[in-house]
Amino acid sequence: QVQLVESGGGLVQAGGSLNLSCAASGRTFNSDSMAWFRQAPGKEREFVAGITWSGGTTYHADSVKGRCTISRDNAKNTVFLQMNSTIPEDTGVYYCAAGAFLRVRAQAYDYWGQGTQVTVSS
Repeated sequence: QVQLVESGGGLVQAGGSLNLSCAASGRTFNSDSMAWFRQAPGKEREFVAGITWSGGTTYHADSVKGRCTISRDNAKNTVFLQMNSTIPEDTGVYYCAAGAFLRVRAQAYDYWGQGTQVTVSS
């Protein structure tokens, strides 16, 4: 059974940091692109950051560029999202996703985690 399990979410004050992790199991994702999406209440799921299978290419949404960094450790089948200088607008459920290609559209990803809540207080 393929699983993506996110962890590391929680409550943080604005300006603080969080480090999200997504552990994959069931098969190796070393050839997949991985991405983080987030969804705030009443809003559509939006792309946050993505990384190709080798880690050689990353892409971050303008809303998080300079504040968030995506990385991966293929030996551990894990992808990370380091969040710094958080703002209240970063609040939402953060989802990890895996797919064949690095895309900003959620429909491009085949596997999803259950999500982890991030709340940034002002």
